[in-house]
Amino acid sequence: MTVTEAAGEPLHAGAPLAALARFTTTARFDDLPAAVVGKARHHLLDTLGAALAGADSTETTALLRMLTATEPAADACVWGAGIALSPRNAALVNGVSAHALELDDAGGCDHSGAVVVPAALAAVAATPTPVSGAALLTAVVVGYDVARRVLEACGGYWPHNEAGWHSTGTCGPFGAAAAASAVLGLGTERTAHALALAGSFSGGIWAFVHDGAMSKRLHAGRAAEAGVTAALLAAHGVTGPAQVFGDVWGGFLRTLAPTSADPAALTVGLGRAWRISRCSLKPYASCRSTHSSIDAVGEILDTHRLTADDVAGVHVRLDPAVHGMCGGTDVATLPAAQLSLPYAVAARIALGGAGLGAYDAENRRSPLVSSVLERVVLEVDPSMDRDTEPVVTLTTRDGAVHRKQVTDPLGSATNPLDGHAVTAKFHELASRALPPARTEAVADTVGRLETLGDARTLVDLLGHPRPRKDRI
Repeated sequence: MTVTEAAGEPLHAGAPLAALARFTTTARFDDLPAAVVGKARHHLLDTLGAALAGADSTETTALLRMLTATEPAADACVWGAGIALSPRNAALVNGVSAHALELDDAGGCDHSGAVVVPAALAAVAATPTPVSGAALLTAVVVGYDVARRVLEACGGYWPHNEAGWHSTGTCGPFGAAAAASAVLGLGTERTAHALALAGSFSGGIWAFVHDGAMSKRLHAGRAAEAGVTAALLAAHGVTGPAQVFGDVWGGFLRTLAPTSADPAALTVGLGRAWRISRCSLKPYASCRSTHSSIDAVGEILDTHRLTADDVAGVHVRLDPAVHGMCGGTDVATLPAAQLSLPYAVAARIALGGAGLGAYDAENRRSPLVSSVLERVVLEVDPSMDRDTEPVVTLTTRDGAVHRKQVTDPLGSATNPLDGHAVTAKFHELASRALPPARTEAVADTVGRLETLGDARTLVDLLGHPRPRKDRI
């Protein structure tokens, strides 16, 4: 049975759900602006690099031990691992890998790449019908769009965040379901059911912030898995709630955003204002909220030719929300360190950068880094807007005071990484899992993806392909 033959009860969808389903099923590559296509290509390559680097992370390794002990091998590859699992489990593992080292993109649902890309490529493995590279890119764009729109309908990142929800896990399943549905070729009715089912699979809380627990990384993988599962269930006739976005008891927005919901955000500018355009790529291996401070202290050091020995102290004035999320100084675990703004600043001063190497256990325990970390002081300014970047003041040992606020940190939508930087980052990360020739082949394939008749060409480069069989 093909996905287009699946039967099920008709869904009398509410207007937003129906509009999102139509958008998902009717979007075409030729309708995408060139800038959006280029952006999608960059985010796809960046996500693959982040996932390949995270393929041997603690979280991915533990997850693979659990899955391979209980699940038979299948035909959806685990990137960089040389094994294959079911499409659902591959999406789970690849999503965790993509988010494991805090190098994946931000500004979507929030971490849309780690959710949407694993789901889209898992769906490629789930259908016997070849999916073109152009269709895959379109599905990725659509997934980013839907995921972000759901977050905006919750009132935006900060209201949803401050309520305790991790938007990657709560809003991500909708984007993953949209991308998977587009790849699988579900009709509008089935896609509406997939999106509706994704609402029931939503979840993810910020409790990890208090001790650096690994659960944060799992949220991206679970969201990717949820979207693939929702699409496959819808393909086989399982129904979802038509009122998932309705102002009804149990509706997604009333439940998760009772005081901040903005339902109009689900459809305003749909098909015209592409949400992937507002997403950012990370040059640093830390929470996006630390990047402005890294850039600010870096510019001060570079402009005045200062070293760690010259720094008497660093004062960072920031808003309460960022402080609550990134104000800790616990660096005992990698997740905790990557959420620490003081450590990010100290690493830039002591080590010259805040890339992945700066977060190695050896560097986190470095006496030099620790001594600089002790000189970083945070001041919470209740008057600062939640979207205002921190103000960094560096005082030298000879009494000079230098102040800097970076409003458009490197990698943001308003200060993007160029193509060369995106490719260089990919090669640096992917080389941790793939040999040079394979890494080059992946980058080349993504660069010309829209010319491919079968996107499995890309999938097969990411792992060791196994014989395929029809899955639907």
